Amino acid sequence: MATKKNLVIVESPAKAKTIGKYLGPDYVVKASMGHLRDLPKSTLGVDVDGDFTPNYRPIKGKEDIINDLKTAAEKSKAVFLATDPDREGEAISWHLQHLLDLPDDKARRVTFNEITKKVVTDSIQHPRAIDQNLVDAQQARRVLDRIVGYQLSPLLWKKIRRGLSAGRVQSVAIRLVAQREQEIAEFVPQEYWTLDAALKNKDGAPFTARYY
Repeated sequence: MATKKNLVIVESPAKAKTIGKYLGPDYVVKASMGHLRDLPKSTLGVDVDGDFTPNYRPIKGKEDIINDLKTAAEKSKAVFLATDPDREGEAISWHLQHLLDLPDDKARRVTFNEITKKVVTDSIQHPRAIDQNLVDAQQARRVLDRIVGYQLSPLLWKKIRRGLSAGRVQSVAIRLVAQREQEIAEFVPQEYWTLDAALKNKDGAPFTARYY
């Protein structure tokens, strides 16, 4: 019976090819091609009336990649989730673990700050758990994007024109600018001046008096 190999999942096929050369025949390296699971396009996908739980679904058109990774994961001794070293990459690894039904003792998170043989081999030897704080940060951004985009964009279509989109950053920035412009427009100027007088007292000593 052949010994099971280890599966390494990265985001891009170019990285997969290079990393595969560095790790050798005991490892199979495959690319997820970015996200494989996300909020549905047809609905809001966020429970805004409850606890804002996101409703993630496999992305349409990526069924073949998902099935290929599932098959490879089932045949593997361990699965190294080597997506990019940022919050987006952390979230992709988290989604992969759930999508591929990987138990914690089989899923191992690794990151490569550069794609060199030394860094790749060293990182594989020192896996860690998925950083849930980074995952939560990405989920908060994604949920905000969805809530703002899906609830404000239709208002823009109705009031201005179709095709416009509202984002979580520029929408708030525009509001701040609009509020400031409104404050400027409503400002009522008031005359303000002071009057200084050079005087002398009865003994001839000079002093300055100021009137506000």
